[in-house]
Amino acid sequence: MKYTAKDIANILSLPAVNAADIVVEQLLTDSRKLVFAAQTLFFALPGPRRDGHEFIETLYDQGVRCFVVNATKMDVSKIKAYCKGAIFFEVPNCLEALQQIAAHHRASFTMPVIGITGSNGKTIVKEWLYQLLHASYHIVRSPRSFNSQIGVPLSVWKMDATNDLAIFEAGISTTGEMQRLAPIIKPTIGVLTHMGPPHAEGFANGMSQKINEKLRLFESVDTLIYGKDQVQDFDIEEAIGRMKPGVHFFSWSRKAPATLVVTNEKIKDNQAHINLLFAGESMDVVIPFTDKASTENAMLCILTLLALGKDFAFIKQQLMLLSSVDMRMQFKKGINGCTFINDSYNLDFDSFVVGSFYLQSQAAGRDASIIVSDFSEAGPLAKEVYSHVAKHSAALGLKRFIGIGPTIKTHQAQIQKEFASTSTELSFYDSTSSFLQQFRLQDFYNEIILLKGARVFEFERIANWLEQKMHETVLEINLTALAHNVKQIQHSIGASTKLMAVVKAFSYGNGSAELARTLASVKTDYLAVAYVDEGVELRKAGIHLPIMVMSPDEAGFEAMVTYGLEPEIYSFEIYNAFGSFLKYQGIDHYGVHLKFNTGMNRLGFEPADVVTLATKISTDKCMIVKSVMSHLVASDAPEHDTFTMEQITVFKNICNILQENIGYSFIRHIANSHAVLRHPDSRLDMVRVGIGLYGTSASATNGFRKVASLKTTVAQIRKVPAGATVGYERAAVMQKDTLVATVRIGYADGYDRRFSLGAGKMYIRGVLCPVVGLVCMDMTMIDVSEVKDISIDDEVEIFGEHIAIETLATWSGINMYEMMSGINARVKRVYIEE
Repeated sequence: MKYTAKDIANILSLPAVNAADIVVEQLLTDSRKLVFAAQTLFFALPGPRRDGHEFIETLYDQGVRCFVVNATKMDVSKIKAYCKGAIFFEVPNCLEALQQIAAHHRASFTMPVIGITGSNGKTIVKEWLYQLLHASYHIVRSPRSFNSQIGVPLSVWKMDATNDLAIFEAGISTTGEMQRLAPIIKPTIGVLTHMGPPHAEGFANGMSQKINEKLRLFESVDTLIYGKDQVQDFDIEEAIGRMKPGVHFFSWSRKAPATLVVTNEKIKDNQAHINLLFAGESMDVVIPFTDKASTENAMLCILTLLALGKDFAFIKQQLMLLSSVDMRMQFKKGINGCTFINDSYNLDFDSFVVGSFYLQSQAAGRDASIIVSDFSEAGPLAKEVYSHVAKHSAALGLKRFIGIGPTIKTHQAQIQKEFASTSTELSFYDSTSSFLQQFRLQDFYNEIILLKGARVFEFERIANWLEQKMHETVLEINLTALAHNVKQIQHSIGASTKLMAVVKAFSYGNGSAELARTLASVKTDYLAVAYVDEGVELRKAGIHLPIMVMSPDEAGFEAMVTYGLEPEIYSFEIYNAFGSFLKYQGIDHYGVHLKFNTGMNRLGFEPADVVTLATKISTDKCMIVKSVMSHLVASDAPEHDTFTMEQITVFKNICNILQENIGYSFIRHIANSHAVLRHPDSRLDMVRVGIGLYGTSASATNGFRKVASLKTTVAQIRKVPAGATVGYERAAVMQKDTLVATVRIGYADGYDRRFSLGAGKMYIRGVLCPVVGLVCMDMTMIDVSEVKDISIDDEVEIFGEHIAIETLATWSGINMYEMMSGINARVKRVYIEE
């Protein structure tokens, strides 16, 4: 369905607007996920660190013309003066406006809507219902865990006339929240999952109040599905008895009476074989899981299918197709031979148990440790929760147990009592910051560590700390020079052309996150990385710019969607794989970038593929084209300029055909660092600049500044007599008495062995000092006979102010791209601003 700006004003009870030509199809709360700017309505929501009002001007520059704003949060006159022609819907509360629009949209449909709520299992039940029913219905569902005050309206907005079943989940953490979500979802079928302690602190009167609040979602349902065994210490029958007359109740239990009774369960061949009694008939089902939670979730799914009229033959067949839902644990290598599991997606006792069991399974005889934060949802149940945590942890045989947060620290004595008979080291800290300041990194050695923290404790800081590497050789990055170079490029290309900064390969060795923050501050439009994990690290570092992934693979699709990264699609194989993933996840119109081969013959669709590809995109509707790109082969070489122009012509023709067939425009980009300067006709809608940002020879004559300097220090100095040899293989024989300095850099740091035997030089105190002998793994020897007053720990420049990176390339025959990206991650990055 399409809404005009006039419709939006009417829904929000605002004065009519004179903008009949503006159509709203997309609701946006995250500026990084902009797709169709002209059809987008942006809600300027406040956040814990950033406010949506800060991004209005940027979104306006990207083409957005409709905004829902709170006039008290911004200088309205200033913003309107900048955003000429934009429509501003001024409301007291932007979130409530979003919910109001979504509720209006929901009221337009009469299809069955399944609403799911509970403490645990909401997302799993939703995903399993989709797996069981997607062949029978055209389903719209909540993407991933979109169950919040923001996620629910964005999910419901996806409903359209092609759907015949909707499945939405709702999560709440305090009273009053479900009252706002219920009219947005307005379910006809309700599913109540397992009820337990999570989010209990928002309910002053305990579990009874929490369950009654959850049940408010079901005030409109015709059918309610629940498990009698899944509600702890609460009379669920009494509560549902107060619901509206005529509701059909479907319950399950391990003992009668219930609609569906589990009469027998056994585990065989890693499957659960379950005997059920339904309507007086006995039947057997098998599910491909063996844990108790999966069995309970499966029972809710069976009841839902029965309520929808499916027979047991269908149900039994479909159950065997169930697959697991990602638990979002991250397993990473750390310092000192350690590995750690970052499981900070949520924190309740059940997920803590799951995480700790995974820790045990991965330990394989190694020492195991747990770092856990306050259970922020525990509230009045804190004593009981921490008692359970302590008892469970004490049985694991841990090396250490570290508690972080004021609440867990107040229960220190209680936890210590449970650990009294163990050798586990216990320590407690008030905050993540105090832990990082007081705990010694070197105390972690060859162990596996579980990080289990509530989101507010920012355990990603601990994860980054555990990954930290130290080295005396440093790569010094001048962020002021980087910003200067970006502005030079922006001036060259003009305001109408966007800039994509390529920060792949650790930003050519310079450190991605820090550079990305500077690039964002000077209004770079896009970032590009080679692989998904590079983009994930940028997101974890707080980078909000759109990010294109140039080499996506199936293993990274989950992380890519989770972190809002946009893949480069370069073949039908990767298109089909990503399309299948999106359909499985219930995601449509995901932004992608198409790559065509115009002469590089490396990656990309062929020009002849354009019509076929356009047809698939238009038919499948799971992806939308954000940009189309190609790669110039030799834009730096004058002798190949004719071929470069042929590439540009072919690319323009591809874009014209694609746009004609898919019916909308997109960003076109083919220019790289060299082409930006040498081929103005290649700039089109956006340029991709990588190594040119860093002041290399590609831009040295255009007012650019050098950004990176690689430096090390002198470790030792000795006099080597004539006739003696230096280094491995006795490769260097001294022709005269020579003063030799050993410096702290080698080929393991990225200083290539091709600099051996005088091919390379280093700068010390005004003198270029040649390499003596062979470059070693961690050290290199240089002739410092001409250096006056040299001493240990003197600074040594490898490249920077006095030696250009392109000079090193000439000395060694190594491509400067290879040289920059080959600087090892163990080399410490130091960032400076002038």
